[in-house]
Amino acid sequence: MPSYAPISRDRHANKAYLPPRGFGVAAKEAVVPLVAAELPRAALAMPVAFVMQEDRFRLVALLSLQPGQSLYVGPDGRWLGAYIPAALRSHPFALLRQEAAGQSFLCVDEASGLVVDVGTPGAEPFFAEAEGPTEALRQVLDFLGKVEANRTVSERAVAVLAAADVIVPWQLSVETPAGRQSVAGLHRIDEARLNALSDEAFLGLRGSGALAVAYAQLLSMGQLSAFQNLAQLKARLAQTQAQQQSVFDKSFAVPRGDDFTFDLTRL
Repeated sequence: MPSYAPISRDRHANKAYLPPRGFGVAAKEAVVPLVAAELPRAALAMPVAFVMQEDRFRLVALLSLQPGQSLYVGPDGRWLGAYIPAALRSHPFALLRQEAAGQSFLCVDEASGLVVDVGTPGAEPFFAEAEGPTEALRQVLDFLGKVEANRTVSERAVAVLAAADVIVPWQLSVETPAGRQSVAGLHRIDEARLNALSDEAFLGLRGSGALAVAYAQLLSMGQLSAFQNLAQLKARLAQTQAQQQSVFDKSFAVPRGDDFTFDLTRL
C-alpha cells in the first residue's frame, strides 16, 4: 500500500529518490486516471473509458478487461504500449490536497522503495544544501501542477457530457477460465445520442471542450483490438523470462555423478 508523506526539509533533507525501474507499480491496475490533455496521444494507444467514482464520471485509460492485471506492463516491468499515462510517469510522487490546510502538497510514496539516503548511487536528492528543492524536484512539481490544473478542465468537460446524457454503459465481455463474463463499471460515449443533440447543445459541448473528449473516447475504442496482441506479447515475454531463469539456475547447479576430490596435502 502507498504511504504518501508531504516533502519537507525537516523530513527529507538527508533523503534522495531513485528513478523507477519499469512500471511494476501498475502491473495490477486495469484502469488509471487520465486528463483531457493526454487524449490526443492516449486515444491512439489504449481504450479510454469513463468510470463512476464519488458520484461523478471520471476519465480513465483502460489497461485490461480483467481486474487486477494490466496488459501494458510486461513480466519484467517494462511498459509495452506507445503512451504512458501521466499518473504513472509521476510515480512515486503525487500532488495531494489536505483539506485542513486548504492547499495541495507535493508528496512522495515512502513505501515505494525509491526513497533512500543521500549519497545512494543514482539517487537524486530532494534538497540542495542551501538552495531549497533541487531543480529535478521542481520539475516534478511543475509537471504535477500542470496535470492537476488540466484535471479540473477535464472534470468539467466530462460533467458536461454527463449532463447531455451521452455517456452510457459500455457492454463488454472477456473470456476467463470460468467462461465468458461481462465487464462491469465501464462507460462510453453513445455516438447516436451525440449526433442527435440539438445545434445549441452540440455547440455547448464544443465550447466547453467536451466535444473533443467525446470524439477522442470514440476513436480510442478501436484500441480494444490491441488487447489480444498485448496478451500474446506478455505470454511470450514471460516464457522467455522463465527460460532465461532456468538457464541461470542450472548454471549454479552442483553437477551430479562427477567425483571431485581434493587432496589438501598436495596444495
